[in-house]
Amino acid sequence: MATQLLFYENPVAVSSQRHLETCIAPGSDVSFARSVNSVPLVASEFAESSAEFPIVFVGQGDQIVPTAILGAAGAQNAFVDAEGRWTARFLPFFIGRYPFVFSEATDAGRMILFVDESSPRVNTEGRGERLFDAEGNQTQYLGNVLRALEEYQHKFRRTRQFCQRLVELDLLRPMEAQFTLDGKEPRKLTGFMTVDRDKLKSIEPGMLQTLLQNDELECMFLHLASLRHFADVADKTASSSNQAEPAPVA
Repeated sequence: MATQLLFYENPVAVSSQRHLETCIAPGSDVSFARSVNSVPLVASEFAESSAEFPIVFVGQGDQIVPTAILGAAGAQNAFVDAEGRWTARFLPFFIGRYPFVFSEATDAGRMILFVDESSPRVNTEGRGERLFDAEGNQTQYLGNVLRALEEYQHKFRRTRQFCQRLVELDLLRPMEAQFTLDGKEPRKLTGFMTVDRDKLKSIEPGMLQTLLQNDELECMFLHLASLRHFADVADKTASSSNQAEPAPVA
């Protein structure tokens, strides 16, 4: 679950024995994501994400994932303000699902639901929605959470197939973003890949048709168009009061 734990401090498997009285209070505070400069995306999020964030590819081999760049300096998210509010129009599900997360924790590949007990939204004082009723049965709220996360996992697996296709076609190349913050010395963000435009143009027509029909070509175009937002993220980072040293994409 390491890839999933960018901001989970104390994830515990959800159970009626441990969480019979547990409630999840409503809230929009995303302070927990303040020190994360990037988060994974699924392909179905490309359309909305590409309107605000650069979308790149991070990882290697069969572990490559699409990633939204949220900050241009170290451990800093330029889209979380001083009050912990999310300032972009689109909120990636990777952040929106908090304090819950799925983990493939069994030999059979069964997914286990975890909740971050360090979250201030998690309580036993009756604030918000219960996870279990008095008899230990799942509440409708917990059922909705499970369905949303199951759907996300399905989209994540489909996105992994898309990334594997990019690798098979040798379409990814290492890239770095260079910029300045507040007119100071040049900086750069490294550790990610982008689609090679020239190689994409050389794909044979039959494969292009396949990519078009399964929407993977659209995802590539959205990704390439999103790269223009590196300058926007750099400007937004520069306007933040707490700048950190540049670092590779998480």
